Amino acid sequence: MTIRWGIVSSGKICHDFVNAINSYPEKGDMVVSAVAAREKSRAEEFAKCHNIPKVFGSYAEMAKSKDIDIAYVGALNPYHYELSKLFLESGKHVLCEKPLCLNYKQSESLIKIAKKKNLFLMEAVWSRFSPLYISLEKEINSGKLGQVQFVEVNLGHPIANIGRISKKELGGSAILDMGVYALQFAQFIFKEEPIKVTAVGELNQEGVDLVDTVVLQYTGGRRAVLNIHSKVKLWNKATVVGTLGRSTIEDPFHFPNQLTHVDGSVECFCLHASPKEYNFENSAGLVYEALEVGRCIKNGLKESPRMTHKDSLILSKLMDAVHKQVGVHLDADDENY
Repeated sequence: MTIRWGIVSSGKICHDFVNAINSYPEKGDMVVSAVAAREKSRAEEFAKCHNIPKVFGSYAEMAKSKDIDIAYVGALNPYHYELSKLFLESGKHVLCEKPLCLNYKQSESLIKIAKKKNLFLMEAVWSRFSPLYISLEKEINSGKLGQVQFVEVNLGHPIANIGRISKKELGGSAILDMGVYALQFAQFIFKEEPIKVTAVGELNQEGVDLVDTVVLQYTGGRRAVLNIHSKVKLWNKATVVGTLGRSTIEDPFHFPNQLTHVDGSVECFCLHASPKEYNFENSAGLVYEALEVGRCIKNGLKESPRMTHKDSLILSKLMDAVHKQVGVHLDADDENY
């Protein structure tokens, strides 16, 4: 069964996603068969770069076509809901870039549509499919760390002047753009919804959060402390502390190359090479979420057990809570879906 991808938008993350798939030597029968963009000339340029056979000048045209099985939605945050809805309602599976939507209401609506249509839908939290995340999970489950009590995550890059961070109309928000990585890591470790969320932040003149510090409290006194910063570069690692020691996913924790185990040993993982350059760090790892999507579809699954609909709803609820506490209000928050 060949999985045929349609790429929704022709921006930087879409370039990296397609490059990761096309350059992976063991991608099997997975192919990128089409691309669509708001401007057909951009879609044509993208297709030429990546040897994609089909080009569409509108998203609606590609959604109606019989040339794809699944849409990868790599557009800006404000368009995630409408574009994912378009492809689901047209009978296509969807992998949508993180954050799945701008808020909980949109995410809940989208998941309901996917279930009604009996189609696969996943938020593209590629971290969950990193071989080192899987290795860390095995170490925790083995009991080598004892009982996990504390998680610390830092993620910061000086990108506050970039539109996707600073502009409200572009879905700008440190917690939506970068913070989702930190929030999902805490959820990945504790695997339950926190009982309390405490957040402080710094907003720009447009009312967009540029800096966030979030404390998540879980049952039994367990906590996660998350620092998200779009003005300076932080030491971007994640540490898990248990009663018997700690393990650390080294910088960049969002898709890592190196894990320091509780016994001090270091595990390294090298990503596959590509003749084309990537826009973002370690983007070759995007192939692992694509492989998971293919596996799920071939096995008749409508969600991935490693990134479930429930996971996405919890993440949306947490991002809503952070926004409310730091004073961010989006136009989408006033709408019903």
